[in-house]
Amino acid sequence: MSNLADPAILFFLFGVFAGLVKSNLEIPQPISRFLSLYLLMALGLKGGFALAHSGLTISVASGLFVALVLAFLVPTIGYALLRRVISGFDAAAIAATYGSISAVTFITATRYLEDSGIPYGGHMAAAAALMESPAIVMAILFANSLRKQTVGSVEQHSVGSVLKESLTDGAQLLLLGAMVVGIISGDAGKAAMQPFSGDLFKGMLAFFLLDMGLMTARNFPPFRALSPWLVAYAVGGPIFHAMLALGLSILFGLSAGDAGLLMVLAASASYIAVPAVLRFALPEANPSLYFGLSLGLTFPINILVGIPTYIWIAQRWLS
Repeated sequence: MSNLADPAILFFLFGVFAGLVKSNLEIPQPISRFLSLYLLMALGLKGGFALAHSGLTISVASGLFVALVLAFLVPTIGYALLRRVISGFDAAAIAATYGSISAVTFITATRYLEDSGIPYGGHMAAAAALMESPAIVMAILFANSLRKQTVGSVEQHSVGSVLKESLTDGAQLLLLGAMVVGIISGDAGKAAMQPFSGDLFKGMLAFFLLDMGLMTARNFPPFRALSPWLVAYAVGGPIFHAMLALGLSILFGLSAGDAGLLMVLAASASYIAVPAVLRFALPEANPSLYFGLSLGLTFPINILVGIPTYIWIAQRWLS
């Protein structure tokens, strides 16, 4: 099935349309939150069940190591580039947003792999969790350094407190906790949870992407007011990040499925966890920039064309 003919993707497009025509269609926030938690729980369980079969292998360790390298490399490069064209605080915020990951983009990519019959490792759910927090920490370090350079600026935010907040985030804990449950329960747990985490997954994903389509339409950035450099970064930056992931995957001999997921993760940008933390930790940054770019531009590009393209490239190089 073509990615654009997938029911979940079509619901996303429908949500964008409904939002653009100013429809009063909306998903209540508690339901949207439930859908997000369900998808994370189901993904964690699937990863745990798969890891119960494979165990900790060199391939698993290599995939997690590559994920960790990308988690530090992507925001470092992003900050170095963006600081040349925008303020340091905005550069740090955007670099953190693009250095972290979008869980729903990753979940959509795993479903695409399953529908295409391409195997991937269950440990990739842990890789996604590993890639979420380092960019936030780096943004705080960048911001604190900038504050030291500002005359009269004494306000700084503790890296430890921000790291604790990001690591104890409920969504991330649920993903990792569900993975542990899957590892412990193994095949018996997989059979017991199949009606919940397997059979319902596609429908729940479609419902959630409908909500994401509505949210995307409401958060398209004001393109006329944006610097062309920022638009170029929102479109071209993720492609470059994906190519970094491909290069590292080839270097460490990862499978095509794992490499494709790492490319998707590297190319994605956070639109929930990181913006929520940055509003507190980087009040000097403009939220409409990092939130609008990630949700209004990068997210729909990845959902519609990025996922199949990156996975196709990974297959060409690593199959």
